[in-house]
Amino acid sequence: MMSVKNKKFKLFEAVLAAVCIVLVAEAAAPAAAIGNSQYFWWILIVIGFFMPYGLVTAELGTTYESEGGMFDWTNRAFGEKWGSRVAWLYWVNYPLWIGSLAVLFTGIIEQLTGNALPTMIYIPIQLVFIWLVVFVCSSPVSDNKLLLNISAVFKVIIMVSLGALGIYVAATKGFANDFSAETFLPSLDPAGLSFISVIIFNFMGFEVVSSFASQMENPKKQIPKAIIIGGVLITGFYLLASFGMGVAVPKEELSSSGGLIDSFILLLDGNAKWFVVLIGLMFMFTLAGNLISWASGVNFTAKYAADNNALPKIFGTVNKKGMPKGANILNGVIATVLVVAAPFIPSEDIFWSFFGLNVVALLLSYIMLFPTFLKLRKIDGDIERPFKVSGSNLKIKIIAIVPLILLAASVGFSVIPLENTPEEIGVKIPVLIGTIVTLIIGEIFAHTCTKRNHLKK
Repeated sequence: MMSVKNKKFKLFEAVLAAVCIVLVAEAAAPAAAIGNSQYFWWILIVIGFFMPYGLVTAELGTTYESEGGMFDWTNRAFGEKWGSRVAWLYWVNYPLWIGSLAVLFTGIIEQLTGNALPTMIYIPIQLVFIWLVVFVCSSPVSDNKLLLNISAVFKVIIMVSLGALGIYVAATKGFANDFSAETFLPSLDPAGLSFISVIIFNFMGFEVVSSFASQMENPKKQIPKAIIIGGVLITGFYLLASFGMGVAVPKEELSSSGGLIDSFILLLDGNAKWFVVLIGLMFMFTLAGNLISWASGVNFTAKYAADNNALPKIFGTVNKKGMPKGANILNGVIATVLVVAAPFIPSEDIFWSFFGLNVVALLLSYIMLFPTFLKLRKIDGDIERPFKVSGSNLKIKIIAIVPLILLAASVGFSVIPLENTPEEIGVKIPVLIGTIVTLIIGEIFAHTCTKRNHLKK
């Protein structure tokens, strides 16, 4: 533990870190693909998921300060097997995310240059992206503070620019989509429901801020404030970006992978190409920033689980700087396998195939968060809670149950085909199969790894 005088994160920097971790520009396009009804879902999820989730993670993160995060909380509440399952799902989403962003990285290059890259060119570029991220993540997050701050600023510039251009174009030229009042009503369109999980995903990661506790000046005050301030800012940025996309690109033409750059091109009507290139370069930088900011949380959670015999021992190895080594290298290996195999996967949108599975794995890891919160309130009621969610027992149960229902429903919408169409089946079945395989591997770890603990007793 570093001394107070050497701690580097101040409140402003913690807010920037929250923005860098949680605000993911690449997820704005899939959310905008819902159409105008997205605004209803944004409001519902802010109230029904984000606010309870932020309060719960603030309480747990300040009460149980450890590197174990989600694993530690679940392990305390429901035992090692459930802790193992959560740690696995929480970690495995990350290399899937690296693979999806590596694919998106070269996709942005193709958009900016207007030329399709041959396989022998884009795969090496993707591999360089993957292993550069792995290399940077081998150092403490405080060493990469400048990169995270720059990434956060770039994200704000991208989102605000997209929103401002959208407002200008709407006022001067009109809208690419129907913005009549009825279009804002909640839609049960299967295509739209499939992307609700992305809106929830857009708010994930505030517990990673808690993993910076040892590097903050006053974590018990800074963590809750960073979550609240960061959450308000992030919601505003997402809504700005979604509006800009809604103005620029017809809903049916919005690409989940290329929608952001397409929106800038259309909003500028083919002019100011230098600005589109600048935005594209910033966007590419933020992709790496996203991954670097998340690495500490997921890798340390996996390491902590391995140290407690809940994941294979390779996850518990560290480098000379005390950073997780095995988990970090495995991130690169799995992401490498994904991008090398991608050309052989029969999918029109490889980014969404990887990103969709990443989203589902992450959402599944959070399902135990809310039962864990209730259980720890019950069994650890006497522990001092620097930040405690206030309210009656009924209010506390509502705070836990409502987001749990939203999480479970969003996972179902993401993996179960809601229409018997080739497109719906082609998108969701690969994600469903990947989810089943991921859960099976997690069960194997939960039983074989935790068995060592019982043999020692």
